[in-house]
Amino acid sequence: MDLKEMRPRLKSELGISEVNSGVYSNDWIDNPKGRKINLYSPIDGEFIAGVNGGSKEEYEVMVKNMEENYEKWIKLTSPQRGELIRLIGLELRKNKEKLGRIVSLETGKTVVEGEGEIQEMIDIADFAVGLSRQLYGYEIASERYNHRMYEQWLPLGIVGVITSFNFPSSVWSWNSFIAAVVGNVVVWKPSSKAPLTAISVMNIITRVIKEHHYPEIFSLIAGGGGEVGNLMTSDNRIKLISFTGSVDGGRKVSEAVAKRFGKVILELGGNNASIISDRADINVALKGVAFGALATAGQRCTTTRRIIVQESIYDEFIKKLVNVYSKVKIGNPLEEGVLVGPLIDESAVNNFMKAIEQARHEGGRVLFGGEKLSIKGYEKGFYVKPAIITMPEVSPVSCQETFAPILYVFKYKTIHDAIKIHNAVPQGLSSSIFTTDLREEELFLSPWGSDCGLANVNTATAGAEIGGAFGGEKETGGGRESGSDAWKSYARRQTVTINWGRDIPLSQGIKFDIK
Repeated sequence: MDLKEMRPRLKSELGISEVNSGVYSNDWIDNPKGRKINLYSPIDGEFIAGVNGGSKEEYEVMVKNMEENYEKWIKLTSPQRGELIRLIGLELRKNKEKLGRIVSLETGKTVVEGEGEIQEMIDIADFAVGLSRQLYGYEIASERYNHRMYEQWLPLGIVGVITSFNFPSSVWSWNSFIAAVVGNVVVWKPSSKAPLTAISVMNIITRVIKEHHYPEIFSLIAGGGGEVGNLMTSDNRIKLISFTGSVDGGRKVSEAVAKRFGKVILELGGNNASIISDRADINVALKGVAFGALATAGQRCTTTRRIIVQESIYDEFIKKLVNVYSKVKIGNPLEEGVLVGPLIDESAVNNFMKAIEQARHEGGRVLFGGEKLSIKGYEKGFYVKPAIITMPEVSPVSCQETFAPILYVFKYKTIHDAIKIHNAVPQGLSSSIFTTDLREEELFLSPWGSDCGLANVNTATAGAEIGGAFGGEKETGGGRESGSDAWKSYARRQTVTINWGRDIPLSQGIKFDIK
């Protein structure tokens, strides 16, 4: 696909100009006064567009508007709120291909992954529509005569969502569509590395809102974490912050929000491992590991970063895996057949190279890859050759998350050894085991097994479905997004007691007579 031809067409169709406002609050704010962000495609290093970020002045206007819009939004019933999300889902379907291309152009994802990002938004919209009629509480047996007790879930108010570049729109929708049907309004701060996708999405979504005369429940403010992010995390008016990013960034967010007793959902680092048993279906395991390690050029929080292979099949499995890696096509992600595109920017490439050097220093042996690549016609892009590195033991480099395609390989004797190696890192997001042995599978899923928020059997660590609650343990943060009952994170629980009798009996049989 010709990038020079694609850029102007996409910009025109999705409302992107050479310099864009990065602040939406009831409408786009002209010339916001924050820092300007210049965007370059990681595919070829060429300029895409500029975005003017928001300042404290625009932030204050936005939050005041959202307070007013919230008062209008909560007057609608939950099914009425779900209807807006249904209409948004329909519009996303119409624009799936165009939005997917913007994702690819801005982040370097392949065409399939770019469109998959938008499909995930469509899927969570469908989920949220159904959820809008299923926000259940519980009827609770009261110990007092002529009393009824139940619990209900009420909206928080304004929810802040801070997203990362690697999923520039879908993770926002996980939070925002669910939060909206619960009754909240949402402030979105996209990554400074990928605000154009957010602007394109807002152009489409807000068109639906205006056409159907709904309150403006979504707002957007681009800018750096030290600028806009700090305003959000310290603001008492924003009741919940959902943050996707690094462990260090999440720690700062958590501390700032905790000081004001706000709520957080933190989706931070992942250092995900797959255990490859000698009782695994090797072909299934190879495909699962390759997808988990290489999808999005290793820039997923659920990327497979470590594999732990049983010693009797170690040599065979690694030989086959190297063969798989050698056949993977790397290059312009918009071209057919390319499976691995570029890293997001030069700093990501530098981190990749530093981690490989550190692994060597710690006794690692590079079996494949580990180099910068220059792709003909895209010499200014940020390409690397995915690395496979054998490690003699768990070491500092294998305990850190490098957001790049590096796969560390360990050997184990018993399944208990494998689980010990698996759990020896500070992160706890996703995990998997490849085995056909029921006992190994159940051990992995037991309290003595995987210590992660996501556990998979005979499938990759990457590729979570929207129907399940998503999130991790340990330094991965806390809280859950997307499916199951994660909607409760965006609500406050209220226990209600109603006395419908002519007396006021007290609990625990206490007597308090007034004559």
